[in-house]
Amino acid sequence: MRVRLSGFVLASLALVAPALSAADRPPQDLHLVGDHWTAWDPPTPPEDAQVHVIQRGDTLWDLAARFYGDPYLWPQLWERNQYILDAHWIYPGDPLVLGPQVAPVDRLSEETAPGGETPETPAEPGEGVLTSAQAAGSPVPLGAESDIYCSGYIGEMAEEFPYSIIGSEHGKVLPELGIAGRAENMDARFGPVGTAKFDLSAGDIIYLDGGRARGLSPGTLFTAVEPLQPVIHPLTKQVVGRYYHYTGRVRVLSVQEDTAIAEIVHSCDPVHVGTALQPFEPEPVPLGRPTAMRPVNFPARTEELQDAPVVLFAKDEVLSLFEDHVVFIDRGADQDVTPGDVFTIYRLNRRGLPPIVLGELAVLSVHRNSAVARIIEARHPIYVGDRLDPK
Repeated sequence: MRVRLSGFVLASLALVAPALSAADRPPQDLHLVGDHWTAWDPPTPPEDAQVHVIQRGDTLWDLAARFYGDPYLWPQLWERNQYILDAHWIYPGDPLVLGPQVAPVDRLSEETAPGGETPETPAEPGEGVLTSAQAAGSPVPLGAESDIYCSGYIGEMAEEFPYSIIGSEHGKVLPELGIAGRAENMDARFGPVGTAKFDLSAGDIIYLDGGRARGLSPGTLFTAVEPLQPVIHPLTKQVVGRYYHYTGRVRVLSVQEDTAIAEIVHSCDPVHVGTALQPFEPEPVPLGRPTAMRPVNFPARTEELQDAPVVLFAKDEVLSLFEDHVVFIDRGADQDVTPGDVFTIYRLNRRGLPPIVLGELAVLSVHRNSAVARIIEARHPIYVGDRLDPK
């Protein structure tokens, strides 16, 4: 079972038993250990250990009652985890070694062997009891393939493409198009097209403006690319490029001397006659381990975010962004951004107040000066122009 480490707000530090006299104040030397804030230096648990990852609201008193059957056995739990220097303060995210074959009391087998003895087979570990490998967490995909293959990229204002779609089975073949326009200006540019089906999708047969003479061969895959609007930087107000949207994927079926017959094998949005094609490049979805978001009461300093990356663009001009939305950021391979990088999202506050922690995003695909990212957590609506800080 994978446990998502959440609730890492230091205001939720768990006290020990009510019967204990709490320390007057918590330790002051908090530091970031892996994915959470703590005053201690937790070691890596042994490989064969059963581990409970401390959650918001946990106490040694309650955990001893849960796993040992007696809250007054909390010192045994403390003894197994001597990195905790003050038992009054435990921190969400720290690992707590429980000992061999521990199970919550309400999960222990009620059956007994003859003579009143307990069975020799120990009970299975209950909910919340993990091995050290499980406590570390298995990597999970940071997005979906569609987040990459149905997004696009921000490129130069006028990019050249090797091939384009010049017709389909549903209408007559058009003259050489280059980069196609929208439906409303097709007639103005090329005359009546006579197309019975303008919005093409998966399974439709299409014709390409290149064949054997230009090196095409059956089986070649292309990405269908539709040039859309210029992208304006939200802070500098300068045009940084054009948004090129991926609308689908095309596979060549057969080639003639100067043309080719192909099939749309995947469509994200309608594919149009005139759409440009570029060679398809497979990209794996990056993996990562879910970790706690930056504590809201320990944000980055305002001056650290003045020249920070920003959320640059959201397709379909969505204004309020939340979890699972795909966005573009204004940093890419030239700025050493790589797939799998995670950024904390901030919004600058009024003068004199600290930045607001909004959420997190994970980078999925990288281009020269921009990258495709997915918002993986959001506390508030996120807007184009919000700042980013590497996690």
